[in-house]
Amino acid sequence: MARKSLSGFPEWLPDGRIVEQFVLDHLRHTFELHGFVGIETRAVETLDELEKKGETSKEVYVLDRLQAVKDAEAGRGHSKERRMGLHFDLTVPFARYVVENANELDFPFKRYQIQKVWRGERPQEGRFREFTQADIDVVGSGELPFHFEVDLPLVMAEALSGLPLPPVHVLVNNRKVVQGVCESIGVDDVEAALRGLDKFDKIGPEGVTAELAEAGIEAGQAATLVAMAQIRTSSPEEVRSGVAALGVSGELLEEGLDELCALLEAADRRLPGTVIADLKIARGLDYYTGSVYETEIDGHEDLGSICSGGRYDSLATDGKRTYPGVGLSIGVSRLVSRMISIPLVRVSRKVPAVVVVAVIDEAGRVRSDEIAARLRARGLATDVAPSAAKFGKQIRYADKRGIPFVWFPGQAAEGGAASTPDTVKDIRSGGQVEADADTWIPPVDDLVPRVEAVG
Repeated sequence: MARKSLSGFPEWLPDGRIVEQFVLDHLRHTFELHGFVGIETRAVETLDELEKKGETSKEVYVLDRLQAVKDAEAGRGHSKERRMGLHFDLTVPFARYVVENANELDFPFKRYQIQKVWRGERPQEGRFREFTQADIDVVGSGELPFHFEVDLPLVMAEALSGLPLPPVHVLVNNRKVVQGVCESIGVDDVEAALRGLDKFDKIGPEGVTAELAEAGIEAGQAATLVAMAQIRTSSPEEVRSGVAALGVSGELLEEGLDELCALLEAADRRLPGTVIADLKIARGLDYYTGSVYETEIDGHEDLGSICSGGRYDSLATDGKRTYPGVGLSIGVSRLVSRMISIPLVRVSRKVPAVVVVAVIDEAGRVRSDEIAARLRARGLATDVAPSAAKFGKQIRYADKRGIPFVWFPGQAAEGGAASTPDTVKDIRSGGQVEADADTWIPPVDDLVPRVEAVG
């Protein structure tokens, strides 16, 4: 009887894993180019820590059995404070890490973190119960300059734009703009306004208007908020003129507009057309205090945001000091799932090996292993044929895996006959040349599996 796989726990086939590793290596490289240092935190946090971010507490995988055994062995009760669960994002453990290690860290502290997280939500396309996230954050001690709110989305845009994907746009908004508009028109319940605006893409302007009315927001106020939500542009001038047309003003609003426009201006200099102001973005504005970011792929808007984040004025606190931060998080598994399911990319081969060393007969396997060792010592990923079958079958072994080269060991001299040299065959073109394991180099494009855009 076939066993049904667990939904929500992705397991890629070898070529899918190559795509995932390619994405992770590229992200890691880009982050390090910009001065971020990698860290890793434990997979387990106390429930007390995890439930500080209350809206996701219902999604936590609780380690009841593990903790019950430990408590029983220690002869203590099963207190909530000591119960543990798997982390559902990397922000909560990072905040704890900052507080616990503040005396050893240099601020502003720039970190990237790439790890698995677990979330007990209903699986669906692009949403998993176990998945990989890639985060970047900058955290300060007491203060954090605004320019980091400009730098981080551009780092992430650079990272995503370097992948074989359709054009990627970072959508930005600012809590101060939304709150400033609410203050100007007399909306006191900003959180209710945010909840309504957050549904804009799903229910449209009429639906949002109805949602706002149910929350007690008057028709005129709702009309202004809906008009604000339809401002989307990469032009700072158009952002300002669009907001001015709403007939709103205020000190907080102006501060938010200055920050939002500064971000757009910097983005236009460094990555033109990549960053777009979208004033309907509301998700996260209930806890972010400045800029907020979401990311979409052209032609794949149905996937939703593959990367999001923003500014926290209080990412972490130890009661004496506050640590403000700004950061973004990529749902790597969500992105990889779309890349391989459409597919958006293709992989040149399913294995790392660039060459297979043929085996003439089992007695000569030692010779094939020796050749492979010499190639590997020079950094060339090498496989050895699993059996001394006919050469045609050994070539098919390589071809099935996409391995481009097959190495044929030469024959040692016998009875005065001349030795025959080793040769290597490019099974794509059929070309075969003499080769030495200490000097042969495959073409650069063949050294590692290539991940390329389809089309």
